[in-house]
Amino acid sequence: MTFTLTSNDITDGGVLPDAQVKALGNTSPHLAWSGAPEGTKSYAVTVYDPDAPTGSGFWHWTVANIPADVSELPTGGPVPSGAVEGRTDYGKAGFGGAAPPPGHGPHRYIFTVFAVDTNTLEVTPDDSGAVYGFNLHFHTLAKASVTATYETKA
Repeated sequence: MTFTLTSNDITDGGVLPDAQVKALGNTSPHLAWSGAPEGTKSYAVTVYDPDAPTGSGFWHWTVANIPADVSELPTGGPVPSGAVEGRTDYGKAGFGGAAPPPGHGPHRYIFTVFAVDTNTLEVTPDDSGAVYGFNLHFHTLAKASVTATYETKA
């Protein structure tokens, strides 16, 4: 079975809906996954914009320690009990919607779910996306992504 990610709110290859744009809704999307590999003990979710003009992209959401019996996050949350949301590049924990600079062109927003080989990653709400990514690098069994774009017109 293949590990897959789907959403009722986001279409892979489509334009990000207004609800997931910081100034228009700032709402985390519905995400559902299936086909996790054997040995999955928890899940993590990230949302990353590699096109941000920062030199290192922009982290819009990091969630770890989602229990293995959870296979879906509802639109607008909350995250499951025991899960931990990390600090986004907006400077606080929780979902932060798309907000590319006006006239910068379309940005890609990569929503990824990770099947993780441990019940808990050693991360906190104060940790950055880079810290979450570092921990996930050593504990990912599989991952699946959906990518949407968004552009703020000048």
